[in-house]
Amino acid sequence: MEQVFKPTRWLNHALKNLIDREIPREQAERALDHPERIGEGHGGRKIFMRRYFDERLSQQMLVRIVVEETDDERVVTTVYITSKIGKYMGEANP
Repeated sequence: MEQVFKPTRWLNHALKNLIDREIPREQAERALDHPERIGEGHGGRKIFMRRYFDERLSQQMLVRIVVEETDDERVVTTVYITSKIGKYMGEANP
């Protein structure tokens, strides 16, 4: 079965998250396009997750992107990063 990609719309709040939290947009886009894991969020939302090395912080981080999916599009509602990779990726020893 062929996978159909929906267009992605970023809410202003999510775009502000990228700026305020100094999250590289390319890392967020990569997590959306090639997630390592997709978790379940509140209200049927999906959380796209992917690890990356943050040059600014000089450590590996996990970007988490909260998405609401409709029949026509994916809506990015919020974006944040965390160093608690094991907690969210289900790893015993991060």
